[in-house]
Amino acid sequence: MPNALSLCSVSKSFGNFKALDSVDFSVRSGEVHALLGENGAGKSTLMNIACGLYAPDEGHVTMDGKTILLSDARDAASNGIGMVHQHFKLVPAFTVLENLALFNRGRPASETGARAQELAREMGFELDLARRTGSLGVAEQQRLEILKVLVAGARFIILDEPTAVLSDQEAQALMVMIRGLADAGSAVILVTHKLHEALNHSDRITVMRGGRKIAETAPDDMDAGKLTTLIVGEQIIETPEPSPSIGQTHVRLSEVRVPGQGGRKGLEGVNFRVRSGEIYGVAGVAGNGQNELAEVMMGIATQTSGSIEIEGHGDVSQMTPGARRRIGLASIPVDRYRFGLAGRRSIADNYAVSGVLSGKYGGWFRFKRALARKLTREAVEAFDVQGVRGTGMRAGLLSGGNAQKLVIAREFESEPEVVLAHSPSRGLDVRAGAAVHERLRAARDRGAAVILISEDLDEIFLLSDRIGVLSGGRMVAEFEAPANRNDVGKAMISHE
Repeated sequence: MPNALSLCSVSKSFGNFKALDSVDFSVRSGEVHALLGENGAGKSTLMNIACGLYAPDEGHVTMDGKTILLSDARDAASNGIGMVHQHFKLVPAFTVLENLALFNRGRPASETGARAQELAREMGFELDLARRTGSLGVAEQQRLEILKVLVAGARFIILDEPTAVLSDQEAQALMVMIRGLADAGSAVILVTHKLHEALNHSDRITVMRGGRKIAETAPDDMDAGKLTTLIVGEQIIETPEPSPSIGQTHVRLSEVRVPGQGGRKGLEGVNFRVRSGEIYGVAGVAGNGQNELAEVMMGIATQTSGSIEIEGHGDVSQMTPGARRRIGLASIPVDRYRFGLAGRRSIADNYAVSGVLSGKYGGWFRFKRALARKLTREAVEAFDVQGVRGTGMRAGLLSGGNAQKLVIAREFESEPEVVLAHSPSRGLDVRAGAAVHERLRAARDRGAAVILISEDLDEIFLLSDRIGVLSGGRMVAEFEAPANRNDVGKAMISHE
């Protein structure tokens, strides 16, 4: 059987940086081929060549044994190649149907909508075609991105971290769907940092490191330890580490209500408390109020009732986001590129922005740029932000893990009292995820109250000292660590 899609001796450079160095990769019809590697290993660059977004400097692409030229994404789509990107390419002001129709131009909208709803039912969720995309939760937007290429009829499907923000049950359902696509003859490339997905749901595994192909292997010949060593060059094993000292209540939410918008669930009287020196994990199926909880904590969403009290500052419900930051509330947002960084601005600008209003870098008319650059360089080194070619480099050029490290470096520079972390390891490799977790534990261990919102139960169980389950906009259950995974999972599902 010929390879369905092959990239042959592909190289790609950006300036002096060589992102790919003579890489060979192929995927066959009827298989799931997992692509693994650290953030910055070259996976996304390789897949961007496969879907026509980049042209290789050297090498070529073949389909069914014949060389093809892909000048843009339309060429790729016309050849049946579809890529679901980790960072969404949706128009927030458009409805679900309008986004589907925009991607599937040339087909009647009614036909597009009907096919999308059919696929959604197969994947186990309902699809509201009239809903505004901007009102969707992150997991719902991920599903829509997957539907876009499926509706278009792609037979070569590239999925970049498709389960990064899905619950265990949702991820398992998606993996079943992916296997069904392969069994029906599609060629599926699964780009993932979740080792169990590669081991349990793929037919082949390719590992990249530093822009090179390190290994190609069968899942049966691997385990998580061996894969980790291939990916990062060393074995990294994280285990739960209980807080050394939990203090008194530092944050308390009482009957907090936030109206839902555009069909999204709001908060329906949320109550919980977080103590100093504690990581409080908020678990739940996506779309049950997680975004609203993060937004109301930071003062972005307006609550209609209830209170948010922070020790020493009273009820902060009426405080602006800037005022909350000034009293020690830090935020690691769910989408680092959209909410955490200004991608077109420099690394120094992104790091220094939190100190501008406080006067740390002088006044508006005498900004101490040299000081900002110096402190940025120190933070980049302290937080091991890789791939930085000077503090004037655009932040948007950083890989996902390194962009997250830059956000954390900025948020933690003043040792915040309260840390709000929403899916902090989303889309990160093993090493980068472990580094982020280490920083959250360090903040907890020096006495901060940490609120961890994540749809990744592995992350919740790994980090949390106490777990609350958010469902239907309410906190429906609480568990002390170590909690039983099945009990938490049942609480997530039974209250929906």
